[in-house]
Amino acid sequence: MAEVMNLLEVEPASSHAPGPDIPALCEQLAILVSTGKCKEAIGVNLTQDQVKGLENKDVMSYYKRYETFVGAKTTKTLIENFLWVFTKALGIVVPLKNVEDIHKELKIDYIITKELSGGLALRCGRVLAVANAFFITAKHAAFSGNEEPPHPSRDAVGYPLAGYDEVPTAKQSPVTAE
Repeated sequence: MAEVMNLLEVEPASSHAPGPDIPALCEQLAILVSTGKCKEAIGVNLTQDQVKGLENKDVMSYYKRYETFVGAKTTKTLIENFLWVFTKALGIVVPLKNVEDIHKELKIDYIITKELSGGLALRCGRVLAVANAFFITAKHAAFSGNEEPPHPSRDAVGYPLAGYDEVPTAKQSPVTAE
């Protein structure tokens, strides 16, 4: 038993989780510096040479600031797009006076933005990219199904079709003969 105890004391435990990949984090910071957004993202204007010379604790500190910045931007964009889709979809079910006004009011509401932001970007960042792509696409979709079909001389967008000379006219009410 004493031999086992000696082995445990001499050999380090192999169950330690690997630490952060400092060279990869430095590379991310170097990319940030090359974009010119360093001051905006982490609050410090660094050069490529300064990034190369950073100590590990400074790399971790700056990278955490960068993650926070990216998370905030991602969350803001996601909330913006979600609210656009929500207001457009709501407009299908409930007649709304002005969708843009409702969207603006929802966007500035503290409770809504606080609940929707709740650290989503930090917990499920990659899933948010897919969700945001969906919301951006849906934001540009025409949800209303009550649009009139285009005139037979026009395509779906409203441009004249080849072979038609006439211009569609507005609907005319039937005139009674005297």
